[in-house]
Amino acid sequence: MTREELKAAAMSMLDRAYCPYSHFPVGAALECEDGTVFTGCNVENAAYPAGICAERNAISHAVAEGHTHFRCIVIAGRGEDFCAPCGICRQVMREFAPDLEVVCLNGAGEETVFTLPDLLPYSFGPESLD
Repeated sequence: MTREELKAAAMSMLDRAYCPYSHFPVGAALECEDGTVFTGCNVENAAYPAGICAERNAISHAVAEGHTHFRCIVIAGRGEDFCAPCGICRQVMREFAPDLEVVCLNGAGEETVFTLPDLLPYSFGPESLD
């Protein structure tokens, strides 16, 4: 899938987000190393900690389908600023793909690209437990 197709997939998830409390929809498209793509959106809950971010939604879907090696994630929001992942999502990404490419979009579809080490330096991962 091309970068533009991944961006379109992430942006299409904005309309599926369930965000009646924050009114901040987020969409994500996760590309696995084998080219399979999983999408996700944020799903809020009145008991706020029970919600899930779009990024973790996509990752959980991928893992449930047997995929644990990821190449790139595109994260889309509707605001003027680029939609960057929260700290919890960064840590979950780190679990599976310490060198993941993270593409953050704003509402105009403009992008900024990071590697996960840019977003989570000096990270804690599975090898830290050895």
